[in-house]
Amino acid sequence: VNQMIFDGLTVLQHRGQDAAGIVTSERRRLHLRKDNGLVKDVFQTHHMAELRGNVGLGHCRYPTAGSSSCAEAQPLYTNYPHGICVAHNGNLTNTHELTDVVRDTMQRHVNTDSDSEVLLNIFAECMMNRTGRGAAGHGCEAEDVFAAIEGVMEKCKGGYAGAYLINGVGIVGFRDPHGIRPVVLGSRQSSLGNGKLDYVLASESVAIDTLGFNLERDVRAGEAVFIDMRTGEMQSKICHPDASTSPCIFEYVYFARPDSIMDGVSVYESRLKMGEKLAEKVLKLHPDHDIDVVIPIPDTSRTSALQAAYCLGRPFREGFIKNRYIARTFIMPGQETRKKSVRLKLNTIKSEFAGRNVLLVDDSVVRGTTAREIVEMARDAGANKVYFTSAAPPIRYPNIYGIDIPTMRELVAYERDEEQIAKHIGCDWIIYQDLKDLEASVSTTAPPDQPLEKFDTSCFSAKYVTGETIGDEYFTRLHKLRNDAAQEERRGAPLKDSQSRSSMTGTMHSAPQSMDGCEPVSNDKRQSVTGAGSSCEPLN
Repeated sequence: VNQMIFDGLTVLQHRGQDAAGIVTSERRRLHLRKDNGLVKDVFQTHHMAELRGNVGLGHCRYPTAGSSSCAEAQPLYTNYPHGICVAHNGNLTNTHELTDVVRDTMQRHVNTDSDSEVLLNIFAECMMNRTGRGAAGHGCEAEDVFAAIEGVMEKCKGGYAGAYLINGVGIVGFRDPHGIRPVVLGSRQSSLGNGKLDYVLASESVAIDTLGFNLERDVRAGEAVFIDMRTGEMQSKICHPDASTSPCIFEYVYFARPDSIMDGVSVYESRLKMGEKLAEKVLKLHPDHDIDVVIPIPDTSRTSALQAAYCLGRPFREGFIKNRYIARTFIMPGQETRKKSVRLKLNTIKSEFAGRNVLLVDDSVVRGTTAREIVEMARDAGANKVYFTSAAPPIRYPNIYGIDIPTMRELVAYERDEEQIAKHIGCDWIIYQDLKDLEASVSTTAPPDQPLEKFDTSCFSAKYVTGETIGDEYFTRLHKLRNDAAQEERRGAPLKDSQSRSSMTGTMHSAPQSMDGCEPVSNDKRQSVTGAGSSCEPLN
């Protein structure tokens, strides 16, 4: 299963370039490899040779708070009960309170204030309460796993999704009761021809497609999917009484690949609709515009820009060429790193700008770092006028569910109107998408049998869908962790209260396969996770 997980993480590399990790299970032994860096750099041939087994997890990480230390990489591990690993995508909003519960009430050791470590220990404690001290793989049935997930969802607040690997038992995928973070399920016929199925869980459907699986469906809000490695059977259950789907709309705006499908919605189709709505607003506000050409800011905005150009009746041109070996600037730690990266990442085709009035289209504007540099590059290339549009509304509030949208004071739209923002980034005018149009861009492309009516839009609206009161104390603590100065100061050192954004894939495979790894499970590191397991042979 090692190659499958490696390939899945490579496809999901866009979700995080900070660290990568894989853990596999072989005959009740766990093999772990994780480190800072890209997937292709973390896993060499000798690492892969040691990641043996027919079940595993993989994870790609970028930090939404805290350091880039490899100590933050995932999967994370606890030895009791059974031996459990977790790959987690998202952020708990009550980590501070839960850490005290885990340490003082459950009397479990927590080495950091990491929300993923808390999430792991709460599940482990709930499992122990159900199965006691039984040997690995014994006395642990589907109802025990679902009861443990119910305990997790009762205690943990925020947006989270991921997978647990229970050594000798199987994999359980889960999604928070609001469905904020994504998880999809896929399957395929076993290559053994025994009528069994292989299963995969992933953050995005593109990983399922690439691995040759069929997309079954999205894991529902509040649902747990248990893949039993002893029998090859898959069972699922809604584990929260008030589950209701409100996916993070920023996934459609920026994070997801355009060829992914999330909650039944084609990301590509939703971005086309964003471009259409954006063009309508341009025509409404500037009916006599003098736009000569529409140019996207690579890569995410390309789809929206293409449709906007079509609706405006203006040519679409590639004015920026991207160096694909530079990471995405939005998820890069540190303001100076991001500013330097913009010029390294993009270069202009001067003939597309010279003497023209250009309309630049970006997916969103967060700090304004990229926008300001790009407007300057367009003017340096000879643009007469530079207009700027965003397929998303102004981002004025932090995201607390697992996307590193920073503290309010670092947001370019904080206490600025559109005219002030245009002056700040140096363009002639700027237009943002209306929130209602953004929501309509996604909801109107949903299939009739899977309607989407609610979204987490907190970074635009300050409406946090989990419903709990997010007080000033929480945002003060968040600011101390997320602001660029603090992160630069702590770069390379272990940090408290660190959350990670990640991609997760899980598979249930019908025959044992080898997977490269380099170290036994011993120390906790935060990483993105991929999971795989066997559907026909027990691990002895």
